[in-house]
Amino acid sequence: MVAGVNNALLCLSGPLRPEITVAYVAVSLIFFNSGLSLKTEELTSALLHVRLHLFVQSFTLVFFPLAVWMLLRVLELTAIDQWLLRGLQTVSCMPPPVSSAVILTKAVGGNEAAAIFNSAFGSFLGIVVTPVLLLLFLGSSSSVPFSSIFSQLFMTVVVPLVLGQVCRGFLRELLERRKPPFGAVSSCVLLMIIYTTFCDTFSNPNIELDPTSLLLVILIIFSIQISFMLLTFAFSTRSGSGFSPADTVAIMFCSTHKSLTLGIPMLKIVFEGYEHLSLISVPLLIYHPAQILLGSILVPSIRGWMTSRHKAVKLSALQPV
Repeated sequence: MVAGVNNALLCLSGPLRPEITVAYVAVSLIFFNSGLSLKTEELTSALLHVRLHLFVQSFTLVFFPLAVWMLLRVLELTAIDQWLLRGLQTVSCMPPPVSSAVILTKAVGGNEAAAIFNSAFGSFLGIVVTPVLLLLFLGSSSSVPFSSIFSQLFMTVVVPLVLGQVCRGFLRELLERRKPPFGAVSSCVLLMIIYTTFCDTFSNPNIELDPTSLLLVILIIFSIQISFMLLTFAFSTRSGSGFSPADTVAIMFCSTHKSLTLGIPMLKIVFEGYEHLSLISVPLLIYHPAQILLGSILVPSIRGWMTSRHKAVKLSALQPV
């Protein structure tokens, strides 16, 4: 409701220019903040965790779109708006986000370094893979300006992260003594990103939604998120997986979250001039805040699980052989 009333402020081309302040400044701030707060040795060790990266990228860019495609074969037999269903397929083709998965992993106390690597790597991978998936599942003949998207990601993800790490090298003692609220800063920036997205949605006069279809799509989105989080949890905690509890947290969020900041511009590029682009975009606009809402609700439970696992490991280490 607030976004609907004040949508003129933060909609695209509004006075606060979110196409610059959000797309560039806000996302850059999140990764500068992560670079400033993350220990360099943790980020270095995360680069070598190949099995974790392979699991996350395979799940989010291969299993996820295939599973949703099979689900839609059934849902197409229902009365749900077909363009909203196609929007669900576009959601499944998106790469991991460059913000929410990192923030929630950090909030729980999971492997933040692995989350950062997979968010950044997945975003760059998505520049190539996502248009191909959209072409396969939905069809589009548009050419994608890979170089411009790659440049934007490099400037908003890699450069701020490296700058944050450099600044940390000079400010290490001060940061460890003062302990700034890095998590709170990232959360506030993320809220602004979500708010601007809804402002842009309310300012679009071309979106006409069937309330019943919209409600069903929202329920489907939450069902997909919960099911896939449980699935990734089951796989990453099974005997012999080789993943720690902290790894599991990063896997759960990075594998199931989808990028809005990359997704919306990508859809506008790939489906430029497409008559039903607004309707196709709606599920992604819903999925993004839904994944943050669900993740935030689950943070205490996941943190409690991590604590109990750590205690169990310590107790087992104290047991005589």
